[in-house]
Amino acid sequence: MERINLFDKLRVDTEPCRSIKETISKIKPINKEVMKKARERLDNLTKPLGSLGRIEEIAERISGIKGHLTPVIKQKVIFILAGDHGVVAEGVSAYPVEVTAQMVYNFAGGGAGINVLARHVGARIIVVDMGVATDLEPRPEIVNKKVAYGTKNIARGPAMSYEQAIQSIKTGMELVEDELSRGVDIIGTGDMGIGNTTSSSAITAAITGTDVREVTGRGTGIDDAILEHKIEVIRQALEINQPNPRDLIDTLAKVGGFEIGGLVGVILAGAAHQLPVVLDGFIVGAAGLIAYSLAPQVKDYLFAAHCSVERGHKIILDKMGLEPLFDLELRLGEGTGAALGIGIIEAATKILNEMATFEEASVSKKL
Repeated sequence: MERINLFDKLRVDTEPCRSIKETISKIKPINKEVMKKARERLDNLTKPLGSLGRIEEIAERISGIKGHLTPVIKQKVIFILAGDHGVVAEGVSAYPVEVTAQMVYNFAGGGAGINVLARHVGARIIVVDMGVATDLEPRPEIVNKKVAYGTKNIARGPAMSYEQAIQSIKTGMELVEDELSRGVDIIGTGDMGIGNTTSSSAITAAITGTDVREVTGRGTGIDDAILEHKIEVIRQALEINQPNPRDLIDTLAKVGGFEIGGLVGVILAGAAHQLPVVLDGFIVGAAGLIAYSLAPQVKDYLFAAHCSVERGHKIILDKMGLEPLFDLELRLGEGTGAALGIGIIEAATKILNEMATFEEASVSKKL
């Protein structure tokens, strides 16, 4: 199915639109020559050929992304984007809408799962209000980029305007740009938003054409009755809004979320600046699917940390041709899987940089 050119679709040539177009144009192929040299070194390290499995593939691809043979992962940044969803009014979540803001404060205070794992891998986290439904207390740990006070109820109409969808993507790109001066070697992605598995399921169904039941899971832990209701709500949202799968911005605007749009921008900007981008779970996966559909060349920069328990996540990963680094039955979000993935990727680069070759270690090669 041919995609509509995003920029022809817009009624006016807006500055945010030009920014997105420019960012996408900067996403270049990774360096295959450097990857070839990295593979040669990996094949000559003091180990049986290929014995470190996918760790070697990771190291090879990181060298291609960075464009040199000794890539270093030191400055690790995890973006956690938060936004509320009007569809919560339909009773699709096990938690009330207030939890989004409460968890943002928890991130800011350092008490959430992502804080623990970010500290473990030595990453700094950037907590961003993209569309929380209430005004948050001004805190230095929270970046205010609010597009609106939550999306509208997708079961009754579009989540946001087309222009707000464009704005959310541009805001995500700006978040990456703002961090570059502090130093960034790798990006992790995370989310927070009660109701966002509902929007992510709708996005996945719309873009992939998969039946809603096959892409809808239990989110925060809903029971069978609420799950059936959630499936019907998503079907209703798709029927009412008719998102155009050929126009990714239309899909985002009609059934998406502000944090999802922001994550699209983070992913595109990360790739444009030759940074590896580690995807977390289902919600980030939905953003990744939009980014990939807008700019397929982004794929070489993406690492799927894990495969979520959420049913739609595997369908997303299969659509993008991404194999998760691990499968630990995670479904928390927040960027927790991405943090663990960053640790694995850093380990892979250290193997490439610090492990001795047979010649360097004076070890005999295989006969």
